[in-house]
Amino acid sequence: MRDVALWLVLSGAGAVGFANATDPSMALELVLPVLVLAVAVPGSRRWPEVAVFLVNGLCAIGFADESTPANAYVLALAVMTYLMGVRAPARFAPLLVLAASLATDLALCAVLGVALVWWFYAVTVLPLALLVPWLVGRYQRARQALVRGGWRLAQSLEEQQRFVAEQARLRERTRIAADMHDSLGHVLSLIALRAGALELSPTLSDQDRDDVAELRKAVSDAVDHLRETVTVLRDGTERGPEERSVESVEDLLSRATASGIAVDLERVGGSPALSPLVGHAVYRVVQESLTNATKHAPGSAVRVRIAHEDGRVGISVVNSAPPAGPLPGVVSGNRGLAGLRERVTALGGVLRAGRFEGGFRVTAELPERVTASPPEPARQTPPSTETESTRRMGDARRKARLRFAAAFVAPAAVGLTVLPAAAYLAYQLATCVLHPAAYSTVHVGQQRSEFAHLLPLQSYPYPPDSALAAPSPRGTRCDFYRSNGNLLDQVDMYRLCYSGDRLVSKEVLPGVEGRT
Repeated sequence: MRDVALWLVLSGAGAVGFANATDPSMALELVLPVLVLAVAVPGSRRWPEVAVFLVNGLCAIGFADESTPANAYVLALAVMTYLMGVRAPARFAPLLVLAASLATDLALCAVLGVALVWWFYAVTVLPLALLVPWLVGRYQRARQALVRGGWRLAQSLEEQQRFVAEQARLRERTRIAADMHDSLGHVLSLIALRAGALELSPTLSDQDRDDVAELRKAVSDAVDHLRETVTVLRDGTERGPEERSVESVEDLLSRATASGIAVDLERVGGSPALSPLVGHAVYRVVQESLTNATKHAPGSAVRVRIAHEDGRVGISVVNSAPPAGPLPGVVSGNRGLAGLRERVTALGGVLRAGRFEGGFRVTAELPERVTASPPEPARQTPPSTETESTRRMGDARRKARLRFAAAFVAPAAVGLTVLPAAAYLAYQLATCVLHPAAYSTVHVGQQRSEFAHLLPLQSYPYPPDSALAAPSPRGTRCDFYRSNGNLLDQVDMYRLCYSGDRLVSKEVLPGVEGRT
């Protein structure tokens, strides 16, 4: 419906111009433009450049009019170029179309041999109708993009806020679970231990011993329920690096050996004291490697090597190929290694994992001493206070400002180059007008000095060839004047011929401005 309404408005403007024209052509100046607009208006949604070029052709029809180059379809051209600025995403294709349209107009002027007024129209009115609306449309497109980007950014920020809130909730759940595990779980374990010791006391009666056994069982059940609650609170998240392992690597390997795994431990460089975080990370590297070995290579032999050198600890866990060959099917996993790599990296270490001699090897290297917050690198640049949202918003604003400036600076630049010449031309056309009333008071035989006060500042400097070729008295010189100051219409011209300073001939040359 919008396209239909726009077509009706532009066609109506063309019909008004057709009605006011003198001796118009129905086919060329009304039927053809209406059909072209019927194609260009809806086509501008998909091919705005083609629509501009078509409508520019309607404006170029005016160059074939011998009365005036102007027509009502300049309005349609301005509208189409504005829509091209709004709808065309490319930057160079519209510029090529504008340049091609202007070149077509100038070439048509040259081919038709039009007079100065037509050239004035071609280098002033049409370029303004082509350039200024397009720049305004470009600015409008940038403004719309800025608004849409703002809404998308607001939506993104809302999603980020929800994500941050969810992460904070999960961290709080994990912290509560850690507190319950470290404090309440430890106390309950001590109660169960003391109840077990009391149960063995020889001074208790059978009834008391049964009551203590019941108490120890209840405490053990409470510890189990606590562990279940902690698991639910953690929501399946991995244990954080602040947690501590409750057994040593040797205890872990002893339990693995007792379960039937062939494990060999080698320590190099003694057993210096490690930071709790590093000690727990070493434990987790060995534990995860053993878990993967039993899961993916059952029956394989495992070699564990822990070496201390120059303030760093290196861990290597290698399992041989499984005796029965690789397990059939696809084995899921790798999440443990990914979390383990993050843990080691956070402590300033490096973890590597991959196939080795038919089996699998996990190696890690960490500093022996770290604090709860790993030190920042010495040359780390300070974090930027500019967020992604502010950077994107700043980019959008800069683009909008540039397009806004272009919408005014570019026409100003064109004005500084074209308009001075156009203004000078308009001045020349306006200062060579001899009004009909003054012309009628001038008579042949008068001296120029007698009517010089009626003459304009200058004669018409660009008489067409047809006016120069008109017969004139022998031995005279002739001056030409325009009969009115209309810059865009064909006007009659007055010719005054002198012999010396005496006027010997005055003639009206009707409509000779049309062609040279």
